[in-house]
Amino acid sequence: MIQCVNCELCEIQDNGRKVFKCDPFSNVKEPECLMKLQIMRLDMIAASYRGMLSWQEKIAPMQSKLFKYVQREIDDIDESDSWKQDDDDTEGLGPL
Repeated sequence: MIQCVNCELCEIQDNGRKVFKCDPFSNVKEPECLMKLQIMRLDMIAASYRGMLSWQEKIAPMQSKLFKYVQREIDDIDESDSWKQDDDDTEGLGPL
């Protein structure tokens, strides 16, 4: 199996970062290269998911406050509109 650092499709930049120029649809050297590409993609997906979770943890307190505020507003609207609904007490009385 060819190591990526020994492949001509891998370039190492001055800062040590590796740049892969392999394309799974056109220029893959070995079947193991596809597995390596899949692992790299899964790592990127996992990293972005961790970033999303940390962002959600930061906004969670604000989000819960917002939900409480909206729930209070909905309750106030329901309470103020309660006069529009028929009460169970006046159903049996008939017209006055």
